[in-house]
Formats: sequence, C-alpha cells, structure tokens
Amino acid sequence: MHVHSHVGTERTSRVLRVSLGVTAAYIVLLVVAGMKAHSLALLSEAGHNLTDFVALLLSLVAVYLQSRPPSATHTYGYHRAGVLAALVNAATLVIISFLIFYEGVKRIQQPQSVHAGTMMWVAAAGVIMNGAIALMLYRTDRDVNVRSALLHEIGDTLSTAAVIGGGWAILTTGQTWIDPALSLAIGALILWSSFGIMRETLNILLEGTPRGMKLDHVEAAIRQIDGVNDVHDLHVWSIGSETSALSCHISIADIPPSASERILRDVKQCLHHDFSINHTTIQFEHAVCEVAHGCVIPVQEEHSH
Repeated sequence: MHVHSHVGTERTSRVLRVSLGVTAAYIVLLVVAGMKAHSLALLSEAGHNLTDFVALLLSLVAVYLQSRPPSATHTYGYHRAGVLAALVNAATLVIISFLIFYEGVKRIQQPQSVHAGTMMWVAAAGVIMNGAIALMLYRTDRDVNVRSALLHEIGDTLSTAAVIGGGWAILTTGQTWIDPALSLAIGALILWSSFGIMRETLNILLEGTPRGMKLDHVEAAIRQIDGVNDVHDLHVWSIGSETSALSCHISIADIPPSASERILRDVKQCLHHDFSINHTTIQFEHAVCEVAHGCVIPVQEEHSH
C-alpha cells in the first residue's frame, strides 16, 4: 500500500499553514476594500477566498489524518479523510457560486457606482497571493485533497485577474454593470471548477473504478501472465485518491502452492508496475467456479470461496 513519506507530509502541512495565514489577511483586505469601493466583484472574491480558507483548513486536517497509521478499527487507515475534505470543499464552491449569482443579478437590476481603481490594486495583490499559494501547492503532494485546494487557488488567481480587467474596463467606459457581470463570470468559473472534484470524490466514496483506469485492461494484463487460465470476480477500487486496491479470482492448473507462488508474484508485479496497484487480495482456483463472472449467485455448501 502506498504511504506518504513523513517529509512530504510535513512539507504539505507547512505550505497549508502559511497559505491559511496569508489567505485570512487577504480576506480582511477584500471585505474592507469591497465595501469602500462598492464593488460586488471584490466582495464576491472575499466570499470565494473564505471558501479557500475553509478548503485549506480542511486539507490541513485531512493531511494530518492521512498520516496516521491503520488501526484495529480503521484497517485501511484514514486515506479517505482527504477524499471527504475534497468533497466538502467542492460542495462549498457550489454553494458560494449560487450566492454570487443571486447577488450579481440583484446588482444588475440596481446598479451602484464602483471605485475601479481600488478594485484593480486589491485584485493585483490577490493575483500575486493566490498565484504564489497555487505554485506552492503544485509542488507538494498531488492527491485529490491537495488538488481540490489547488483548484480553489487557481480559480482565485484567474478570477482576481479578471477583476483587474473589469476595473480597467469601468475606468475607460464608465459602465458600472461590468462589475456585477464580472461577478457572474466568477461564479460560473467557481461552479465549473467544482464539478471535476465532486465527480472524482464521489467515485472514490462509491468505490468505483479509479479515475483513468480501464478494468478490461487490468483483466487482459492478468490473463497474459503464464499460468493464468481465467480471471473473474475482478474488482478495483480506491482506498484514497492515490491508493488503489484489487480483488479477484484466478483460475490456475492443479499445482502445488510452491508452484502457484510464482504466478502470484508475477501477477502482483504486473499490477504494481502497470497500474500502480499495491493492495491486492487474490484467490486461486483450479475447479470451475459456479459463480464465475459475477460472483453474485449464492454458492452451494460443497463449494465455498
């Protein structure tokens, strides 16, 4: 089973702690500047950055939990703590996007004057901050937990860059509707960015086939190993975003255990090198399995697995 190194975990935790402090300071700046400039785009960014703060905090907690070893009550460890954190992060993105849509439509119906200059310099600070945090997260571990936090930061970098463009457009045209229209675009970006993470986390929690892995390719690779006659009841799922597990039945000839050990070793080596699957439960059979290719029919008493 894949285990994150202590050094990698410490580095990720350190980056997340620094990011939390910087993000908190920027949220205060956005709220103050947004109220002063009457800019919904800046206040939207404050809401977005608040979800970023929560996302980073959840990621930090999840990194700590994932580093804990397995126990008698949690035999797989706490790998899915990061998956749950990523799902919550994605859900908060969806909620905040709809709040931004609501406020944006209200502002279009009731326009307010906007101080574009304040918008631009605050947004410029945000581009620098969010870009730096995104770069730090990119250089750490890349499980779905950290990637969900990274996605928050990339979205912030792009949306704050858009606020700069919107401020310049307001200065040159005097059209205040640009500010709420920009907030709607930011909301759409936030909503879109959450879907991929939600899809991946739900797939892990529902024990679907890991992202990017084809079950028929795994089966074909096992069948090519010398000594394997058949493969059935094949299941591949994710324990965590970077840890996959496999179980299956493999039919072999009626040979002694010392001979079947070579087949088992070859199968495990194939799964490790070709599919990065290290946690396996493989059952050998030499008789015809009554529940082959599904294993959903109850077995008879004289033939049990």
